[in-house]
Amino acid sequence: MNFRAAGRHVLRRVVAPGLIVYLVLVGCGLLLTRPLRGIIAGEDEVNRGFAEGRTHDWNFATHLMSMASDTSTVVPVLLVSVLLMRWIFRRWAEAVTLVTAVALQETVFLLVVFVIHRQRPDVPHLDPAPPTSSFPSGHAGAAVALYGTLAVIIGWRMRNVVLKVALLSVLMSLPFLISASRMYRGMHHPSDVLFGVANGIVWVAIAVHAFLPTAGQPRPFQWRVVRPRLPDDDRVDA
Repeated sequence: MNFRAAGRHVLRRVVAPGLIVYLVLVGCGLLLTRPLRGIIAGEDEVNRGFAEGRTHDWNFATHLMSMASDTSTVVPVLLVSVLLMRWIFRRWAEAVTLVTAVALQETVFLLVVFVIHRQRPDVPHLDPAPPTSSFPSGHAGAAVALYGTLAVIIGWRMRNVVLKVALLSVLMSLPFLISASRMYRGMHHPSDVLFGVANGIVWVAIAVHAFLPTAGQPRPFQWRVVRPRLPDDDRVDA
């Protein structure tokens, strides 16, 4: 592995765009909590509408959906997915792509909420409110980063069309269901969810562009372990 080339690759395709993402989110958060605060106050009607229409069944369903993006769920799913992809594909590219999207989405989220202090919607909360800002939604961002990256990898690598369509339908639905659940449960304003989803989408794009090898793309990392050819080895590689 050429470590110098790999370092430049990471700086150019991950660190630099990640810094831009962070600054944009902080800027948007400051706008929402200060000069635009009065203008967007009407968005809370969405949360009030959800709160007024709550039922026992929907409370339970949204609890399950919300749990699908909890840290206690994301970390095990991430670890199992990484091990499976390393075993199935015999290389690290897909696994590194997934870890990058999830881990850096979470890192940017934590750095943003450290600066932005937005109160959660003024409705009864169905979940304990963590000591973080309402902006952006960490659950929405994590859902997009995890399930969105898995959808990209499965859509690219899986050959079984029926199974691919089934898995993609589930994976692509989860971020929407989780985002709606967070608003239903009174934990985030619609704009929190919107920017959380945007944060996740951007990190999926950054990770895929940086680490998933495509035709004609230079590969700064040697993802496979290549067995050196011996002098008497006259096999023809497939």
